[in-house]
Amino acid sequence: MGLAKVKYKGFIAPLIIGLLIWFTAPVRPAGVSVAAWHMMAIFIATIAACITQPLPIAAVTLIGFTVMVLTKLVPMDDALTAFSNSSSWLIAMAFMLARGIIKTGLGHRIALYLIKAFGKKTLGLAYAVGGIDLITAPATPSNTARAGGIVYPLVESLAKTFGSEPNDDSRKKIGAFLTFSEFNSNIITSAMFMTALAPNLVIVALAKTMKIHISWLGWFTASVVPCLLLFILVPFVIYRMYPPEIKETPNAREWADKSLREMGPMKVSEKIMAGVFILTIVLWMMSNTLGIEASFVAFLAISLLLIFGVLTTKDLLSETGAWNVLIWLSILVFMAGELSEMGLIKWLSKSIASGLHGMNWVAVLAILMVIYFYAHYLFASATAHVTALYAPFVGVAISAGAPAMLAAMLLAFCSAIMASTTHYANGPASILASSGYVKQGEWWRMSFVLGLLYLVVFLTVAPLWMKVIGMW
Repeated sequence: MGLAKVKYKGFIAPLIIGLLIWFTAPVRPAGVSVAAWHMMAIFIATIAACITQPLPIAAVTLIGFTVMVLTKLVPMDDALTAFSNSSSWLIAMAFMLARGIIKTGLGHRIALYLIKAFGKKTLGLAYAVGGIDLITAPATPSNTARAGGIVYPLVESLAKTFGSEPNDDSRKKIGAFLTFSEFNSNIITSAMFMTALAPNLVIVALAKTMKIHISWLGWFTASVVPCLLLFILVPFVIYRMYPPEIKETPNAREWADKSLREMGPMKVSEKIMAGVFILTIVLWMMSNTLGIEASFVAFLAISLLLIFGVLTTKDLLSETGAWNVLIWLSILVFMAGELSEMGLIKWLSKSIASGLHGMNWVAVLAILMVIYFYAHYLFASATAHVTALYAPFVGVAISAGAPAMLAAMLLAFCSAIMASTTHYANGPASILASSGYVKQGEWWRMSFVLGLLYLVVFLTVAPLWMKVIGMW
């Protein structure tokens, strides 16, 4: 067996950046310790490597972790506590829960029922496709798996049923419209649920280091009104902006009905999966009231699926996405926590805030959200973006006088909607934009328009709603 492929050129920029910061410690700002400055060098170099990707993100974060211990910034025993982070385990277990939804065929069955119910018109199909994402999102933290593994195969099958093929003029019959609608539904559901997007758990962990505690129900309560408003508006906006040639789709119901007959009656494994899925969502919603950790609920769900034979140990061990997330999320959150403990985040926030001195906190928060959103043009990884900018931006907003929970949640929502920038903004964008149904120029143009809509809703409706329910 030969050597694994390593993009060694990808190490150059992170290494240069890290060394430059490390060796400028003698001229560091007053109030920042040498240890904090060196930790920042390793952290930023690691984030840079997450962008250049000489190796997968789990591998580069593991290298950063090793350098952190090697330079004696953190003792090994203390460093290993990174892997006790409950948020990391929550999302790893949620990945495995999603595997059960896909393995049993439950997700596919739900999708077909929705298409059967709403598939008379093309616009109705767009809402049905969004509904699939909405139902599966709470327990599918990989929005890439949700889009690529559950929803898009159905979209593609539907499109081809109506003679809409990628990479030719027939794409505009229905395939292009449904593909772009699904992408934006995925964005909205990713903002709606704490467990619908991997970087959301990074945010929860980073917020916790700043003494801001976000629960599953708290996240959902804050997001539900603005997200449902967008869920209703966005498919209609796309329909007007990017109209499909086929407006009526009576055959969609027949296709869904035929597919359901081929699937046969609901299997025992699907029924068990449905029961565990519902139980998990209910317990997540009641976790604060019952005094149980959201991560424990995820472990309970996986244990039940193992006991009933829905999942096997082999399924768990082969769920590479879960173990991948567990490694990089644990390490990045630990590094960010160390920077906070060493006082660097507080210093950085105050330094930026001093430049905005005298400005109303509402204006500061709005400016920060806009900068945070459009900065994603520079990132191909939401994880790298969130890890690098979320905590400092929240800190600046709080320093300017913004309520902590409001700042934390608005920037959290922004971390999902910023995917509406480029065709490489996140995993679903890469999958759906490369399908051949939507041209790159169309993708960028329409995403820019919808990005403005997302920002307006989350800068107006979300704060007002959070005020009404007493979150700030």
